[in-house]
Amino acid sequence: MKTLPTSRQKRLVIQELPDEVLIYDLDRDKAHCLNAPAAFVWKQCDGRTTVVEALARFEEEFGVDVDEAMILLAVDQLEEFDLLQERVKRPARMNRVSRRALIRSMGLAAAVAIPLITSIGIPTVQAFASCAPNGASCRGNGNCCSKNCVITAGHDSGTCAP
Repeated sequence: MKTLPTSRQKRLVIQELPDEVLIYDLDRDKAHCLNAPAAFVWKQCDGRTTVVEALARFEEEFGVDVDEAMILLAVDQLEEFDLLQERVKRPARMNRVSRRALIRSMGLAAAVAIPLITSIGIPTVQAFASCAPNGASCRGNGNCCSKNCVITAGHDSGTCAP
């Protein structure tokens, strides 16, 4: 890969903060937090910037000498979390790099510049509306929106009451 892929912009809610970028993916109901290095690489992903150019800008931005593997780690994470428009095309001989291997090869001083994306799934509206209304069949208080399942003695199920 000589040129970085293009970052995905559609169907994302993006909030830039001083030290990170928060992204909510409307298609997948997931929220992602990109630390400053990951956000920096994501912003470089315009389909025109080369890995070498991104590397030089990264070193200037963060004041640390890193190698190409740092940029590729960020791109791998961006791809993993569906934050790129297209899949990354890489030569067969080019393996993915892990954060652990990168820290080992670059030293602890460069660890602060390692790109990191954390992600959480967000429940959909339907998940919140999954309780049973009054009058519906239930097997316990947790099934009822009212939290009041009335079970008649000797039965396994009951009815949601107000």
